[in-house]
Amino acid sequence: MKVNYEIVEKRRKDIMTLIQKFGRITVEELANEFQTSQMTIRRDLQYWENLGAIQRTHGGARLIQSMVDHNEPYLTNDHYKHAIAKYAASFVENKDIIFINTSSTALLVIAYIKNKQCTIITNNAKALLIPHDPNITIVLTGGEIHYPKETMTGDFAIHNLNKVIATKCFIGCSGLSVESGITTSILAEAPINETMIKRTNGLKFVLCDYTKIGVKHSFFSSDIHQMNCVITDINADEAEVEQMRKDKIQVIKLEPIIPNIMTKHTW
Repeated sequence: MKVNYEIVEKRRKDIMTLIQKFGRITVEELANEFQTSQMTIRRDLQYWENLGAIQRTHGGARLIQSMVDHNEPYLTNDHYKHAIAKYAASFVENKDIIFINTSSTALLVIAYIKNKQCTIITNNAKALLIPHDPNITIVLTGGEIHYPKETMTGDFAIHNLNKVIATKCFIGCSGLSVESGITTSILAEAPINETMIKRTNGLKFVLCDYTKIGVKHSFFSSDIHQMNCVITDINADEAEVEQMRKDKIQVIKLEPIIPNIMTKHTW
């Protein structure tokens, strides 16, 4: 039977949207939701795992990186991400030089910086699509571009980062824990994150929603103790948060907000 690729593509996008909303989901739940076989769902999950969007777990999958844009905030965890980004933006001051990595949450900070003259240096080309205050200057690191995230990595990007000393950095991650530190599922992004953190001489923030707290991935970016503050949401694992606080790491947990800034744009 001939495969209708439009149907397959739509189902895969809808699956990703659900994973982005809940953080993790089972094969059985997805098979019931889409009225298809578990074998088909496993193939769809494999597709997203190959792109670095999810990590397969026993009987399901959990979110690593958001890959699907959606105009309906209730279908994603964007309301947590916007709360985190808005709060993080309150730390920005005039004349700041700021590193922002490939994280979709960290990238949202740009939209919430108001009436501050600052420079954003990022390795995420999607920064050019985000509406921002005219006082903000956005500089891309350059480097090898990776799709669909449109991120830039490699020696060229690292070389350019090493010419800058930032006053603040906002770093997102795939996983965060006291034991494993800041981790990512994408090898090429780890040295970029590490360089941004090392080249920041001011406040260093980790921005991540609850789906990243207590999670460990393969590639290490930084010890959590090198960061000044973790900004997350109210659903973050309480045991992990308490462990961070016992280790003298400041953790801010925020209530969600519904995005109301330029919703016609995708993030």
